[in-house]
Amino acid sequence: MRKEESNRIQTSLLNAMEKKVLVWLAERQPAWMTSDILTYTGVLGAVICAVGFILAHIDTGYLWLSSFGLFVNWYGDSLDGTLARVRHAQRPIYGFFIDHTLDAVTICIMCIGAGLSPMFRLDVAMLVLAGYLVLSIYTYISTILKDEFRLTYGSFGPTEFRLAVILMNTIFMYTPLSEFSWVVCGQALGVFDIMGLLISLFLFGAWLSQFLTDRRMLSERDPLKPYVPQHKKA
Repeated sequence: MRKEESNRIQTSLLNAMEKKVLVWLAERQPAWMTSDILTYTGVLGAVICAVGFILAHIDTGYLWLSSFGLFVNWYGDSLDGTLARVRHAQRPIYGFFIDHTLDAVTICIMCIGAGLSPMFRLDVAMLVLAGYLVLSIYTYISTILKDEFRLTYGSFGPTEFRLAVILMNTIFMYTPLSEFSWVVCGQALGVFDIMGLLISLFLFGAWLSQFLTDRRMLSERDPLKPYVPQHKKA
């Protein structure tokens, strides 16, 4: 079962407003605009975001470029499916393949860029990447087993994730919080490293909570069968 044919679960804080904005934008796209172009635009946004992160070593003002890249990524990644639905041009098999293959690439690009920035330690950024990918893989498994495509966990989804990073970029540029750090288990952690650890804790926590819930439900749907030993032939 593919996501376009599955029950879409969206419970994020901005879902209702975002859906209206995306439909409004989709209805006003030029005829030459396609879902593929938007998907690759999302990848371009991830690259811009990573470049802004890395250039922040030169000037923290480049974090505005990073935030712009996150906006471009949202525009392409969120609008591609909406455009297909508005135009009744869904391609369930191809769309699922191209969208989520490139989703994995874009989150890798952005997290590596964040880890090479002055904001985060690389290991903290990789922990966030691991949590995001674990939750993504779990989402795809649920799509197949439960006919359920969960776009958000609790009130947090990809859009809220992007906004959280944009907020951190802004705080890093205009406050002295980046100057504070603590030594934890022999490792120096800055304020933004701790924020990254909290994000990763949320991602792994959301996975664990949903895993325990679904494990119980799927165990009842597919119960353990009693073992009946076969008699040995004489």
